[in-house]
Amino acid sequence: MLITGAAGYIGTRLTQRVLTDPAFAEATVTIVDTTIRNQGSGPRLRAVEGDLRDPGVRREALGSRPDIAFHLAGILGGTAEANYALAREVNVDATLSLFEDLRDEMKPPRVVFTSSIAVFGPLDAEGVDDDTRASPHMFYGAQKHMMEIALENFSARGSLDGLALRLPGIVARRGADARMKAAFLSHLFYAVEAGRDYTLPVSADGTSWLLSVPACVDALIHGALLPRGLLAERRALTLPALRVSMQQLADALSKHFQGSVARIDYAPDLELERQFARQPLLVTALADELGFKHDGTVEALVRRAIEPQGPVSGQFAQRDDR
Repeated sequence: MLITGAAGYIGTRLTQRVLTDPAFAEATVTIVDTTIRNQGSGPRLRAVEGDLRDPGVRREALGSRPDIAFHLAGILGGTAEANYALAREVNVDATLSLFEDLRDEMKPPRVVFTSSIAVFGPLDAEGVDDDTRASPHMFYGAQKHMMEIALENFSARGSLDGLALRLPGIVARRGADARMKAAFLSHLFYAVEAGRDYTLPVSADGTSWLLSVPACVDALIHGALLPRGLLAERRALTLPALRVSMQQLADALSKHFQGSVARIDYAPDLELERQFARQPLLVTALADELGFKHDGTVEALVRRAIEPQGPVSGQFAQRDDR
């Protein structure tokens, strides 16, 4: 296996999962990131520290040709919007180069690419389903959509066996960078946990599509292990997610942290709300048919999102809390 962005929020958990889950006891894992700390050690783990924009780093990372590659590395939304040149180099140029380096017509590797619901742009529609047209407004969403197209093209030509999974809001990132426009979704969790008052920049009835980080890791693993014959020409899928109002989320957090004295207020920023808290009904028939799942209930989402950041355990198909 290859995991890029392995030191990141999701990448750390994914790495822990594949190194501790008995289902992957025979797998060797190469992890790549610009800085790697405390990811463990052992004969099954090989760490490559460096920037994927560097062809030498990519060559080192692919020294052992992977059967499965998880490509998580990227420049996220707010930073991508503020620094177009960097985002283009990482999210487009380096990603496309990695896909090209991974190509193998004799033994095409399964490539699981983390795309984003940002490909849809602001959502004013009554609902979103598998036929909703991608229409990104932010650089980040446009770059993700470009790479979805590249991955589908390489898969159609038989040199990759790709799957782009459009991630919803993934919670809850402790210490989420405030420069990330959706950071308020994670900040809320830990404010209630700490008993701190918090003002959300969106309305109480604002709605977001959310998935806990353990459920996200489950989805990545599930995508990696799907039999090749189940995937048709379409390789970009929107993951199932809970559609949760801010009031529902605040109430579930207050119930979970029963001793918390945190008070939640609302001061809507219209642009933030339009981008992140006016998400309509979501129908993910293609992903549902392939066996992808969300957390099931808001209560399960809250519990799993704030569970200790240790190894993720359990098999995708055996979860009983979704």
